[in-house]
Amino acid sequence: MRNQLEFEVFGSYALFSDPVTKIGGEKFSYQVPTYQSIKGIVESIYWKPSLLWYIDEVRIMNPIQTESKGVRPIDYTKGGNTLAYYTYLRNPRYQVRCHFEFNPHRKDLIYDHNEHKHHNIAKRALQAGGRRDIFLGSRECQGYVEPCVFGEGKGFYDEVPEVDFGLMVHGISYPDETGKKERETRLWRAKMQYGVIRFIRPEECTLVRKTGEGFMKSFDSTNMESVDVLYEEWFPRGGGSE
Repeated sequence: MRNQLEFEVFGSYALFSDPVTKIGGEKFSYQVPTYQSIKGIVESIYWKPSLLWYIDEVRIMNPIQTESKGVRPIDYTKGGNTLAYYTYLRNPRYQVRCHFEFNPHRKDLIYDHNEHKHHNIAKRALQAGGRRDIFLGSRECQGYVEPCVFGEGKGFYDEVPEVDFGLMVHGISYPDETGKKERETRLWRAKMQYGVIRFIRPEECTLVRKTGEGFMKSFDSTNMESVDVLYEEWFPRGGGSE
């Protein structure tokens, strides 16, 4: 597939929060990562507003294990701390296959539609471990990425024909991705076949609920500067560095 990226992401813990369990202040992780959580990881590797990353497949490499911890999150309403139990995934490791397409709703960034450039930058960013910090679902779950060949190596569920995880959050559709004013939450039925979850595309999700409103940020001369102008400000002609 064009503009494809394959990588492995791993860490000590992951917390892909099931929103149903957050009502009482507790957090319980889904058994597998959501589409949106993997998309966030890919965007931490490399992202530009002219791109849309699509997650094609995730391969579950390690056994699904959970571990509960007592934590003291800050109580922002009453002040101080409170006591809660968070249930994490332990020792997660995944192989990911994804690709990017240009955002058809960003007509203002059509000049940036250079596939060869972005694909090569993304591969270099992956080789360096990503441009931003990698998190496995939650801020406290540090992750790491490295290039791989999708399908190589032994996965724990390679011989398991199918596991149905039921109804899960697929992701969130934002205005700059859909061209709409509404922010929508998508649901789907997740299935793993021989260790691989094949995600449907966001527009193929039939269970969609409006969860807010937003707007598409514009990029123009009021909030962008030419790299040549910035370079001239940092290194004025005729000046020398000390």
